[in-house]
Order: sequence, then C-alpha cells, then structure tokens
Amino acid sequence: MAKILESDSYYRFLSTSLKSKDVVVQSLAGDASARRYYRAMLNEDSYVLMSWEPFTDVKNYPFLNVLEHFAKHDVHVPKVINVSKEEGFVLLEDLGDLTLERKFWESQNPIHALEFYQRSIDEIIKIHYPCTADRKPEYSAFKIEFNTERLLWEINYAREHLLEKFLHLKFDDKQNAVLDKHFHAICEKIHQEPKFIAHRDYHSRNLMIKTGKMRVIDFQDARLGAVQYDLVSLLRDSYVDLNEEVAEGLLNYYLEKRREFIPKPVDREHFDKIYDLQSIQRCLKACGSFASFFNTRNDTRYLKYIRSTLQRVRRALLKFPEHRELLDLLTDQGLFEKDITPS
Repeated sequence: MAKILESDSYYRFLSTSLKSKDVVVQSLAGDASARRYYRAMLNEDSYVLMSWEPFTDVKNYPFLNVLEHFAKHDVHVPKVINVSKEEGFVLLEDLGDLTLERKFWESQNPIHALEFYQRSIDEIIKIHYPCTADRKPEYSAFKIEFNTERLLWEINYAREHLLEKFLHLKFDDKQNAVLDKHFHAICEKIHQEPKFIAHRDYHSRNLMIKTGKMRVIDFQDARLGAVQYDLVSLLRDSYVDLNEEVAEGLLNYYLEKRREFIPKPVDREHFDKIYDLQSIQRCLKACGSFASFFNTRNDTRYLKYIRSTLQRVRRALLKFPEHRELLDLLTDQGLFEKDITPS
C-alpha cells in the first residue's frame, strides 16, 4: 500500500475530492468486468474509487442513473462523493469487505446468515416494486429489458463458451435444432411474464453488509424483466450452497413482502414454473460466463462453480416433461458428468 504519484490522474482526482494530498490507495479485487476499484484512505476515513470509461452526461451514465433512482426509493446503495466524467472516475462511500457470500461461509450454520438473506429480499422488494412504479423516461432501467432475444443471447453465450469452446461438445444439425427449439421456448415463456426492474446480477458477491445494513452494488445493468431473474440469482447462487429448504423459506418471505405492493394472491404453481425455467436460463448463463473468463483470459478462478451450477440446471429440467428432449441431449453429451478442468 503506497501513496500514488502526484502525476497520476487518480491522485489528482482523489486529492482534489478529499482536499488533501495525504491520500494512500490500495488496489481492490474487481469483478469480472473492465471496471477497476481502489480503496483510498485519508487518516481514519476510507473511500472506494471506481475507474471505468469516460462519460459525458451524469444523468445518462447507467451507474449513476440507476444509483439515483434506487436511492430515491431507499435502496441501500453507496453514496457518491465525487465524479470526473472526463476520466471515468466515481468516488464512493467505502462499504467494507463483508459480502453476503463471506457472511454465509463464515457462519457455522447457514441459518445464522438467514437474517441477512431476508434483508437482501427487503432490498430487492424495493427495486422490483417502488422503483418500478416510479416510471420516468429518464431512468435507464426502463430503456432495456429481458425480452426473448436478450434471454436467448445469454443462453447461447453458454452454448458458445461452455458447451462448444470449453467442453468441446459437438452437435450435428439435428441436435442443434433441438437446442434452438428448447432454448427459444424457455426464453419466450419467461419473456411473456410481467416485467419489473431487475438488478440483473443480484447474487451474494454484489451484496455488502455494513453497520448491519444490506448494501447493494453492481446495479448499473438494471433492466426490466421477470422478478424470478433476481430471485434465481440470489437463491440459486453459484457462489454459495444455499439448500432448497432455506431457499424455499426465503421465496415465501419474498412473496409475503410483495403483498404490500401486489395484494392479489400469487398463482404459486405458475410462479414456481417460471422460477424453474428462469433457473435453467440464468444458471446456464452463469456457467457460460465462468467458461468465458477462462476462454478469453485464461482465468480459472470461476471454473469450480460450474459443476454445481449445472446440477441446478439438471434438477430444474427434470421438472419439465416438455423439455425432456433437451435434458436427454445434454445428458447424452455427458454435460452433467464432465470434468470441469482446463484442457
């Protein structure tokens, strides 16, 4: 950990923002994107600097646009200290290092993390309902959606990066037609659902715990979609081993909380069907991302999550006789038994 050079644009921005040259910085492990993060420390205070692409308009910059919208409805997002459009810098409140994932694994019993999962549900309720009800054209989350095309793009990303490039599975024309048919049917069914604002990446690494509050990050890709997208991201998360009994209880907690905004009783059979279809789509998408990190930059850190996530896909597919042809094809190709190690 060392002070950055005065000639460095990071230092100039930080020293101006914090009105001091006595700033030290520490590089932080980032997410899977091109964003870079640094912890800036001044005396006893600390902040997080996010470095991304330059932008021209704060109101049309997705990260800040979504942050403002969410904060307006009391979603616990980090506070913004300062921005530099020309340099692509955003200085944020430091939320610390305690993620929901870390809380889960540090607990002797997963039940001890339950209250924090409930707080995560409380936050996503605000995003799904009050934020969606505040429908203004300037909010970027209303300008994009999870339609059939976008959902299909995600699932075909897994087809390319996981099935073909990483696992080297070979499909003939007839088998490719089977994949096309079932992938399209799954995505089209999800697309037909009512759409609310979805965070898009609502998993345990994007939920921070600070002073007992659940704080939400990595929300810049928020868009309209089925509520099940975020629920699958959280409750069938690749990074934690949340058992089905606990997940079911949290799903019930979500549905109870949502009654404040949608009093009409939910058709639970239909809701669960979409939840399982979304599990197929979202979990395949996650596996595609994990494989792509290896394919594009030889990053092996995420490969260990593929096998367990694929088992979630298999269990969900088992619930749909109409997609048995897809399950049989993937099973015959050995997808669910593959050794997920680099070749």
